Parts: sequence; C-alpha cells; structure tokens
Amino acid sequence: MSEIMRPKYITFDCYGTLTNFQMGRMTREIFADRIPDAERMERFVQDFGAYRYDEVLGEWKPYAEILCAALERTCKRWGIEYRDNEGMLYYQAVPTWGPHPDVIKGLAKIADKIPLVIYSNADDSQIMANVQKLEVPFHKVFTADTFKVYKPRLAAFEAMIDSLDCHPDELLHVSSSFRYDLISAHLMGIKNKAFVARNHEPYCDGYGATKINDIRDLPALVGL
Repeated sequence: MSEIMRPKYITFDCYGTLTNFQMGRMTREIFADRIPDAERMERFVQDFGAYRYDEVLGEWKPYAEILCAALERTCKRWGIEYRDNEGMLYYQAVPTWGPHPDVIKGLAKIADKIPLVIYSNADDSQIMANVQKLEVPFHKVFTADTFKVYKPRLAAFEAMIDSLDCHPDELLHVSSSFRYDLISAHLMGIKNKAFVARNHEPYCDGYGATKINDIRDLPALVGL
C-alpha cells in the first residue's frame, strides 16, 4: 500500500464505483432479440458506453436525453431498430440500483472520520435513491444536474472544489474510471487519487492513482 493520505474530503464517483452500474446487463436483456450473438452483443455494449461518453462532452442536457441520444446513435450505427423511448428504461432503472457488496462495509469505517462527497453524472431527482442505499452519511452530494456540467469536463471538478471551498491537494478522489474522473482529477491538480478495479476499465499508468481492489481497501489508504 502507498503512503497514507490525509485528505480533508474524500470525493467519489457514484455509478460504477459505489453503485453497481447495470447498463451492460440491461442492454444484454433489452437487445437480446436484435443481437443474439454474444460476441457482437459485447461490442454493442461497448459502443453504447462510448456514445454515452461522447454525449456528456458537450453542453449540459438532462441525463435522460443523454441516455436516449446515446442509445439511438448506437442503434443507428448498428443498423438496428431503436424503439420509442427505449433509453428511458435505463433512466428509470438507475435509482433502483444498489451498491457493490464491498461498499457499505468500507465506507462505514471512514464516514464518521472524514467527510464523504459524491459527484455523479446523474440528475438530482435520481441520485438520492442510490445514496440512501449506501447506508452512510455524506457531507455533500453533487450531480451534473447541480452544476449543469458533466464529468470528465474540468468545469465539473472546478465547481466541486469551489463548492467545498478547498484546495485540490486537500482531496482524495475515488473512481473506477480514468476516462470520466481520474485523468481530469490529475489535470486539476488533485494529487491523491484511488482507482477502484471494477473490471470495466483498465488501470492507466502516469496519472498518480493508487489501485485498490474495492472500497474495503480504502480505510487503510487514509490510515484507518
């Protein structure tokens, strides 16, 4: 384990890092009749993820529109039918998703000692249902809806840092994604970063993130 970090706040990505993000599972179920081949399905799932990423790089729009636009673009690329409001199935499911099995135990060892913060690419109307399932108190919960900007844009991290009235050096940012979080955190001067290996993105050298297997490893990282 790396040297002990002493952050003023621990900031988290939520979906995928804390909450078990089930876009892939849902896609395999919804599109099973249109893409019966398992190998092709995995490529479709990857393409849907790529278009979701592309959609958040522009000006803010509601998360429901992000999902619908990304799914429609994916279907167009694949030459398959996009059925009316299919993207809304994902949007409506998001608040029902609970945490990864390791999360509650790991957070419980930290929550009363270091303030916890979330910045999620979600709508304000969605996120608290997911946060409640984490079963620990959070100092602040920010969303893309709050600031009208999505991660990985640097403006998202600027807004979070300004709202917390702190310096980047005072944060430990925790995420399972370099694309959405850890590269931007690095560019913003957030020295302390932890990558949670959830197997949906590889670890990337050169950005100063400490790799942990799951949230149960986080207390040791901050000396608890």
